[in-house]
Amino acid sequence: MSGTNGTAALSARGISLSFGSAQILRDVDVDVRAGEVLSLVGPNGAGKSTLLGVLAGDETPDAGVVSLGERSLSALPAKELARERGMLLQKQLLSFGFRVREVVEMGRAPWHRTDRADFDDAVIAESMKRADVTHLAERYFPTLSGGEQARTAFARLLAQETPILMLDEPTAALDIHHQEQVLEVARDAADAGAAVVVVLHDLSLAAAYSDQICVLSRGQVRAVGTPAEVLQPELLSEVYDHPVRVLEHDDQLIVVPVRRTARGGK
Repeated sequence: MSGTNGTAALSARGISLSFGSAQILRDVDVDVRAGEVLSLVGPNGAGKSTLLGVLAGDETPDAGVVSLGERSLSALPAKELARERGMLLQKQLLSFGFRVREVVEMGRAPWHRTDRADFDDAVIAESMKRADVTHLAERYFPTLSGGEQARTAFARLLAQETPILMLDEPTAALDIHHQEQVLEVARDAADAGAAVVVVLHDLSLAAAYSDQICVLSRGQVRAVGTPAEVLQPELLSEVYDHPVRVLEHDDQLIVVPVRRTARGGK
C-alpha cells in the first residue's frame, strides 16, 4: 500500500478488549500516519503492547475496527497483511540454531515468488548494515546477547520492506548507542514515507524521535499530540503516579522524575 505523508495508514476506532475479567483497552481511537513516528507511552499495564497487537492484526478486539486504508484489517489474508506491516516483538522467540543471516532472510518470506524477490540479497545486506549486525552474520541466534538478538530481529523487520513498521519496546535490551541507532533508522523510514508506531518507556526518547505521542493509562487514551503538546508535567505526573519535570535543552524535551523526599527529611 502506498501512502501519502500525513494520511492515515492505519486507523483504529472504538477499540475495546478484555482478557477474562480484566479490561485492557477501552474505546481507543488512534491513527498511524504515513511519514510519521507515533509513540505509544504509558505506565506498565496501560495497554500499549496490546494496542500494538490490535493494530498489527495479531489481537482481535471485542469491539471496534482497525482499518488499513479503506479496508478492514481483519479482512486481509495473512500474506497480504505481511506485505503491509512488519512487527518487531518485545521478546525474541527463536530458539532453533539459525544463523543471523538466516534469521534476517526470514523477513523476505512475504515476497517469495514476486518481482521483489529479485532484490533479496541486496535488501538483506542493507538491512543487516542498518541494524549493525553484519559482523554477526555467521553467529547462531541463540548464542547472541539479548541486545544482539534484538538488533537481528530489527534487521529481519527491515528486510520485510513494509510501508508500516511496528516496534514493541525496541530499545529495551539495547545500549545507548544502539538505542539511538534503532530509533534513527525508524525516523529515517518515516521521513521516507513509512508509517511507524513504536512502544517506548523512555519519554525523552519518545520526545526526540516522535511526530505524535499517544499517552495511554488504564487502557484509555489520555492524550494524543505532538511531544510539546502531550509531555506536560501535570498529565505525566498523574498518569505515572509520580512527580516529573519536563525540561528543554538544545530544543529537546527531557522528562525527569522528581525524587520524593525521604522519610524524616533525609
